[in-house]
Amino acid sequence: MTKRTPLYEEHVKLGAKIVEFAGWEMPVSYTGVIDEHKAVRSSAGIFDVSHMGQIEFAGPDAKKYLQSITTNDLHRIHDGKAQYSILCNERGTVIDDIIIYRFSPERFMLVVNASNASKDFDWFMKNKKGNVEVKDLSEKFALIAFQGPKSIEILKTLTDINLDSVGTYAFAEGSVAGCKNCIVAKTGYTGEEGVEIFSSPDDAPKIWRSLLENEGPEVVKAAGLGARDTLRMEMKYSLYGHEIDDTTTPIEAGLSWAVKLDTPEDFIGKSALLDFVGQGAKRKLVGFKLLDRGIPRQGYPILIDEKPVGIVTSGTMSPSLGYPIGIGFVPSENAKIGSEIFVDIRGQARKAVIVKTPFYKK
Repeated sequence: MTKRTPLYEEHVKLGAKIVEFAGWEMPVSYTGVIDEHKAVRSSAGIFDVSHMGQIEFAGPDAKKYLQSITTNDLHRIHDGKAQYSILCNERGTVIDDIIIYRFSPERFMLVVNASNASKDFDWFMKNKKGNVEVKDLSEKFALIAFQGPKSIEILKTLTDINLDSVGTYAFAEGSVAGCKNCIVAKTGYTGEEGVEIFSSPDDAPKIWRSLLENEGPEVVKAAGLGARDTLRMEMKYSLYGHEIDDTTTPIEAGLSWAVKLDTPEDFIGKSALLDFVGQGAKRKLVGFKLLDRGIPRQGYPILIDEKPVGIVTSGTMSPSLGYPIGIGFVPSENAKIGSEIFVDIRGQARKAVIVKTPFYKK
């Protein structure tokens, strides 16, 4: 049975096209993907991401335990800071990519992908050690992403948090639209300035409506999963099940910056990743621009000299740039910027060129 977020009725009122995603009934679009995408790039867009999972780690050994299961260096973040990190299995391939929020040395919260929430929780419990309590808080939170160049200025009129004092990948607690006990984090998945707002499920509709109906001149549009996907593709952000999964290492997916192999602490998958780095990655994740007609889609073969050598992981017609873009794996020796490749689109070899990413730059 599919689940509904606390904002489901708001989506219905706005005439959203609803689809099933990771077991949830979610809005894929309202007025149209291109319209919503452009609103986020030029002004502000509001997304319901309440389907994401939130898991709390609390206790004297919370930090030590988290460091043993995540790839990034937790010593680099302090209270009120967030960090992108990865969960790997013993083979060094990706279980999930996550954001870690540090509230205190003994209390952390992880935000995990909706499709992986129960799998991740089971894995945390299986590997739990030391004095740490692991709790699934997903039912206690709604999560709204408010993104775009005008988003912060709009939110300033609705919160008692001093947003100027909250840096990127940092968060603060306060009221939003008169709703207390919210967490506002300067994180996001669009490449634009913006925040993610955690609130109680009961408060979420009021916050949603207050942001959408702001009284200033700035346009705020509700945006669905479709625009969320095109926005992240323009930035070459990985999506689990596309660029990363349990057959992919973070190294070949271009996420080495979130993997700290030089720390004294061990983490699950570290040994395998050290071996992998020593041998060198045989394939690399690249961004490419299609020069011919067509749109590259997940699973389409990438060809060199008419032979399949790689695979497309994501692709779209870029709303910001006006041409087709794609992300995919190619052999490391063919991953140079400017290299010509072909994509097999329904039996037709379409020419493309590997380009520098992110595709979209402000």
